[in-house]
Amino acid sequence: MATTSLKLPDELKQRVNALAALANKSPHAFMVDAIAEQTERIEEDCAFLARAEASLQHYRAAGIAYDADEVNAYFRAKIQGVELPKPQPIKRT
Repeated sequence: MATTSLKLPDELKQRVNALAALANKSPHAFMVDAIAEQTERIEEDCAFLARAEASLQHYRAAGIAYDADEVNAYFRAKIQGVELPKPQPIKRT
């Protein structure tokens, strides 16, 4: 495990100490958890954006998609217990 030093403004240090006490954690554990959560959130955001970019590239190459109005109508009907045929993919030009 590596050691890293953080210089916190006094106000932030006081806030961290107060919240760590409320969470029944040491300030160190509180900061480690906060950094881990933020790291995971940004990694998930980056993965989401990468999947979106890959999806866009696939669409541009294949030109196959679903009509948004049909998809929305299908899900609205599903929520209301109404059976509709699943939307079919269409080739865009």
